[in-house]
Amino acid sequence: MSTVSKLAAPAVSGFDTKEMTWNHLEGGDDFDYHIDYWIAILGCRPDEGRIEFLGKWEPNAYCHYHRHLGETTTIVLEGEHHLIEEAETQKIHKTRTRGHYSKSPYGEAHMERAGESGSVLFFSMQCPDKYVFDILDRDDNVLNKVTIEDFAAGNY
Repeated sequence: MSTVSKLAAPAVSGFDTKEMTWNHLEGGDDFDYHIDYWIAILGCRPDEGRIEFLGKWEPNAYCHYHRHLGETTTIVLEGEHHLIEEAETQKIHKTRTRGHYSKSPYGEAHMERAGESGSVLFFSMQCPDKYVFDILDRDDNVLNKVTIEDFAAGNY
């Protein structure tokens, strides 16, 4: 289960994301939802199983349906962000706004999308097996298992 809290102070003030190197990812015909997001790697230590990055979503766009393969700390830096998880008997929709902090355990699968003005999030992951994500289809079958090195190089 994730822990979620609101930071007492604004998330990040004056942090300019325009000068960063961003890798742009979009969906294709294989996906029935609008995929349009960007990743900027901040730090990567594959030997320690650690990676830090920013994710930036276009308005109302998703990233790929995925499962986290490491403990993940997240902070919403800009905009509104939505997580959609499916439990056995219900769909759980969480809305997070600027300043939200969360810590999630290994193994959480979910959809993520931005709100109407897009979103920017900070992620810090500790991945014991050097894998960051499973990219999933709608039936939870693994389409791609992404390593820290692959993710940092934009090869996923």
